Amino acid sequence: MRDIVILGSTGSIGVQALEVVEANPELFRVIGLSAGANNHALLAEQAHKFRVPLIATSAAQFTAELPEGTSVICGAQASAEVASLTADIVLNGITGSIGLGPTLAALAAGNLVALANKESLVAGGELVTKFGREKLIPVDSEHSALFQAMLAGKAHEVKKIVLTASGGSFRDREDLSNVTLADALAHPTWSMGPVVTINSATLVNKGLEIIEAHHLFNISYSQIEAVIHPQSVVHSMVEYLDGSTIAQASPPNMKGPIAYALGYPNRVERATAAIDWSKGHTWEFRPVDHARFPAIKLAHRVGELGKGMPAIYNAANERAVGAFIEGRLKFSSILQVVSSVVESLEGVGQSELRDLSDVSAIEQNAHSVADEIIGKL
Repeated sequence: MRDIVILGSTGSIGVQALEVVEANPELFRVIGLSAGANNHALLAEQAHKFRVPLIATSAAQFTAELPEGTSVICGAQASAEVASLTADIVLNGITGSIGLGPTLAALAAGNLVALANKESLVAGGELVTKFGREKLIPVDSEHSALFQAMLAGKAHEVKKIVLTASGGSFRDREDLSNVTLADALAHPTWSMGPVVTINSATLVNKGLEIIEAHHLFNISYSQIEAVIHPQSVVHSMVEYLDGSTIAQASPPNMKGPIAYALGYPNRVERATAAIDWSKGHTWEFRPVDHARFPAIKLAHRVGELGKGMPAIYNAANERAVGAFIEGRLKFSSILQVVSSVVESLEGVGQSELRDLSDVSAIEQNAHSVADEIIGKL
């Protein structure tokens, strides 16, 4: 029996993680949950269903009825506090750079972290990996695939890694000038939260994953590629020095990588449906159109510059996506904002990030510059 903590329990990853727990009560016990300020009813329902002794919310107070025996922590540091519980594994499913603090808190407490919060490594990769890469089990489908494929060889035998991308909502749409929010949220293969879905549509999500892969696997940016794979069945590939390529394939369902991370090094039986080989399949791979989707090349650039530059890239994107969701920015201007902020703050971004407060400061700077640029568009 493994004691687990789930951060972001009311989001897409958190809900699916609890479904894995519910299907395997003999394997997992939930000892802590955290969620944002806007879904107390679901958080309380989860606490009841799984008899969770401690929950956390970023709200100033909790407004739903709690089961007997459940305590609640409120406030901005609540997720970090629950992440510090002694647990076998902490699953971080929080969206956004606010997930970095809880990741660091979980690692500082000596916990293994199942990491779905890619921004932890994008904004604070050096801070996170100083605890040791062996303390991180990736949950993103692409990085889970790489993690599994790398078991086929030794680290020095890896020639390159290839992250697959669905291409998002607009992989076959040429004119992006009049994209609506509904258009951007209509992902062809995955069901995800709005921010991740929009990031998939701009391919910023793949850019973030490239930076994440660099930190997770200690591999140079020159060895990381991305390719469009519309079917989203091959989740990523590792090419070895002998010319062999090892791929991990499964239907597009996050329960597989979630269960793999929670159960590692053991696999959870029937975590997700397998590919039906009694039917015909066609898998397509094609290069990224970097002219239409500049996010990946920009991610390579900020990643190679390092230090605070990836945090600036991510923070600027968070602001631009928020403005698009609110109807204050055109979809086609999201990357324009991100690129302008990166260019504007390149000098500032070359400072070392010593701790969480340094990350917060540079993110606030990026937010301010992004807001100024958005206001002029």
